[in-house]
Amino acid sequence: MSRTHAFCKASIAPVRAEASDRSEMVTQLLFGELVEILEVSNQWLKIRSFMDGYEGWIDSKQVQDLREKEVSRWLDGLVVEHSEFRIVEGPEGKQILPKGIFRPGDGEETFHIGKSTYRFLDGEGDADPASLIDFALTYLNAPYLWGGKTMFGIDCSGFMQQIHRVFAYQLPRDASQQVELGQEIDFEDREAGDLAFFISDSGNIHHVGLLINKEEVIHAHGYVRIDDFNEQGIFRKIDGVHSHRLHSVKRL
Repeated sequence: MSRTHAFCKASIAPVRAEASDRSEMVTQLLFGELVEILEVSNQWLKIRSFMDGYEGWIDSKQVQDLREKEVSRWLDGLVVEHSEFRIVEGPEGKQILPKGIFRPGDGEETFHIGKSTYRFLDGEGDADPASLIDFALTYLNAPYLWGGKTMFGIDCSGFMQQIHRVFAYQLPRDASQQVELGQEIDFEDREAGDLAFFISDSGNIHHVGLLINKEEVIHAHGYVRIDDFNEQGIFRKIDGVHSHRLHSVKRL
């Protein structure tokens, strides 16, 4: 039988540009994320994420195959975990799962994905975050990692994608794709919660951040940080540098 669907069984799995451990990581899969299998090459699978349509190569050992009816069952009622971390026990023992993973929304301690059974060992998760900005602030000082999507390492667009998922906004993976969404806002009308996009010298959208008020932006640059925001872009007070040039402000 050909392989068509799978779920990520690793806590965090790198997705690479090519079928090699030496290839650059372009994004990550988190536990519970579903994928469509596009191609098989030895131990490597070319996949497309159900959640954002992003494609790349993963090590087949980090996913488990699913039948089509199991895919539908898993997608039904799925939510994004927002606790700092959860501990589960599954077929291969205990795992520490970061916030941002996918889990059933029924609150049960035991759940099933295909033929695998998992059980939470650490009780209920944290209460729902009060706002998008409050949740974004929980990532402060997470290190920057190209292609990363967790508090152990995250990039600017992965940061925006993960925090918005908790509030049922499904953003695409890259800043150049995210800028296509929402309504463009005049600079004078900006508000907390708006997305700010930044443009490179070559004319590409290469960075994104979230306004936490009219004068400050939270974004991933070296680490998740708060910097000043003005009509020119991002201003780092710590060294007096305008680090990113503003392209536009968008409201979802």
